Amino acid sequence: MIRILVFLLLIGLVTLGLGFLVEQPGSMSVTWFGQQIDTSPLVGLGVVAVAAVVVWSILRFVFNLPSLVALTARARKRARGHDALTRGIIAAGVGDLHKARKANQEAKKLAPNEPLTLLLDAQTAQLSGDRDAAERAFRAMAERQETRLLGLRGLHSESLRKGDHDHAHQIALQAQSIAPLAWSGQALLDRYSSQHDWEAARLCVAQNLKARLIDKDTANRQRAVIDTALAMEAEATDPDRAISLLRAAVKKAPDLVPASALLARLYTQRGKLRAASKLIEAAYAKTPHPDLAEIYVGMRPGDSAEDRLIRAKALARLAPKDPESAIVVATAALGAGDFLTAREVMTPLVAMGERPTARMCVIMAELEEREHNAQGLAREWLARASRAPRDPVWIADGHWSKQWAPVSPVTGKLDAYRWMQPKEELAGALEAPPPAYQGPPAIEAEPARAELAPPQPAPPPEPPPVLAPPEAKSEEPPAPDASELAKAPPRPSNGPEPVIFPLATPPDDPGTKEDQTETRLY
Repeated sequence: MIRILVFLLLIGLVTLGLGFLVEQPGSMSVTWFGQQIDTSPLVGLGVVAVAAVVVWSILRFVFNLPSLVALTARARKRARGHDALTRGIIAAGVGDLHKARKANQEAKKLAPNEPLTLLLDAQTAQLSGDRDAAERAFRAMAERQETRLLGLRGLHSESLRKGDHDHAHQIALQAQSIAPLAWSGQALLDRYSSQHDWEAARLCVAQNLKARLIDKDTANRQRAVIDTALAMEAEATDPDRAISLLRAAVKKAPDLVPASALLARLYTQRGKLRAASKLIEAAYAKTPHPDLAEIYVGMRPGDSAEDRLIRAKALARLAPKDPESAIVVATAALGAGDFLTAREVMTPLVAMGERPTARMCVIMAELEEREHNAQGLAREWLARASRAPRDPVWIADGHWSKQWAPVSPVTGKLDAYRWMQPKEELAGALEAPPPAYQGPPAIEAEPARAELAPPQPAPPPEPPPVLAPPEAKSEEPPAPDASELAKAPPRPSNGPEPVIFPLATPPDDPGTKEDQTETRLY
């Protein structure tokens, strides 16, 4: 508003000045190249002003011409530098080392002070495997204000690659103090989790949530895992604190099976069977898991096998479509000697066209052996178990275990374990299940004869054949012949080799009730 008033005031003053000059009497006479020009003073002043402006503009252009030429040259150089940076970053992104190096050299000559030049230099060094050059480039970026965080992230990655976790932790702390970022917050959380510094990890989760690096559901899940880890440590020394922590964990993450299982076991130890049963029923309805079923069925040690079967059926009704429910009922039915119920619930899982897991095959082997004493069918099921898909286990970063842990033993990442079925490589058609036991073969009646022949003396009994001891079957298939290898089609190599999980115990080995030692995939 004030600017508009000042502008209007200036226009008024100019108008008054021009009116004053027009009203003044007088004339101006100019003789130029033999010509005499008579005009008013106002017109003469205007002509002189215009001529002065034109002359000043020409002189200014002449004096600024070198600067304009230099400015044009700098603009062309900058444009070529930006073009080199664009080509170099794209080449580094696609992995073209030759083009990336060439563009990097051009960018250093044409745009040495550009921040992206340092980034291209670091990417080219990483692509060529020169870690020292990459670290120097990231350190130079960390010294500049506009690229400091990017340089710190590069130094953090290089420190982790070298195995210097302490230096990487210091860099993440420095970056987090400048500005909370997702990578630095996750790095600090992984560091505290791998060292089992749960209080620091809890504070880190709160900071990440405050900075909106994670959402509320993720924060609750991480806090529940931390509470479960603290409860596992306090289970033997301070059960009351463990129960309090587990209650908070179950409230924050109801689908966290280890928290529900541990809390139910502590309730059972204190005689709170009703609370433990309700807890497991709520958790099993959402995520059926064998640990929950084991605690629920064996909650009362004095129960009979029939009572355990009744509890197993009650739990299975909460998730009737899940295969784990059928396995729970079949296991309890075998313990109670109810073979009809066991076969009834297992038949849909091992029906024609289905591919049962190793646990299912072992249950069927026990069922055939105990119900009909069919040793042959039992051995067939055990042999099939050695080739069957593996049952779900806890898997984190390529490591599998029967026991859950709050952090990954490979990377130290919090809440890395997932209950899932290991992947395997399938070859050939699905095998059909062994035929069900049909009982002894029926004896057909001998047709009547017209005449009875005189009894013939019975031939002497033949000596029983000497049976050779069965050869030990190797688990590995025989090596293919060279001609078969030549005929076989080449195997595609467009991805990593799938991992086939070995059996924890051989099929004929019943194993022990204790958990097996954790096994690494690779």
